[in-house]
Amino acid sequence: MNLSLIAIRFAGLSVVFVTDPYVRLQGSVPRATFTLLAHVPSVTMDLSAESVGRLVEAYPDTQPLAGVEADHLEMLPSTLESGSYGRRDVEWIVQWYYRRFLGDYPDAERREAEDAFSDNEFDDIRRAIDGALQRETTGARLECLTDLTGVDVSVATAFLQFLDPKTYLVLSETEWESLRRCGELSKQYPSRPSSADYDRYLRVCRSVSDRCECTLQTLYRALWQIQIGQGRADSD
Repeated sequence: MNLSLIAIRFAGLSVVFVTDPYVRLQGSVPRATFTLLAHVPSVTMDLSAESVGRLVEAYPDTQPLAGVEADHLEMLPSTLESGSYGRRDVEWIVQWYYRRFLGDYPDAERREAEDAFSDNEFDDIRRAIDGALQRETTGARLECLTDLTGVDVSVATAFLQFLDPKTYLVLSETEWESLRRCGELSKQYPSRPSSADYDRYLRVCRSVSDRCECTLQTLYRALWQIQIGQGRADSD
């Protein structure tokens, strides 16, 4: 099964087209335009229950992977914990991390990262995931996962999210900078995030989700919308 994503910006508006929207993510991410994205609220705002709710409403219209993400957030935690997963399941996590950017992530770097992860022996992948499940601290879990080729701290947080989406949230520049635009973080996104950087980010995310009375995954969708809005503002 192949998922093809086509994305460009035209006249300050982002547009996407999706073919074969199945679970598997394969192949390159081509660029073109077909489906107009929904309006995104202002990019500078106080994060509140109301503003998060407004932002999240537009997420399925702006992120073609929304349905696939939801399916995997429901399926993967128990699958990974039980060990009843295959190589494609774990490769999907790495592919999702990069391909959710809909072509904005440099294609050559994406391919290099995905190829690097595919070089891992499956037994090593199982050992890393089992270790992360057994460890008690976030730092120790990240350490287990970053032992794998092609997995830095940021990619490791994607694994943590799909291991335990109620506790963890994926980290990239998109989520970090959205929090910074809302005044929740002051430091710019680090060039090479560390475990300490993730701890700082996660504490802020948990604090904001508690204040807004939403889950971490709901907050993720809102942060994604803020970044899309900033991209539109920058192109105007």
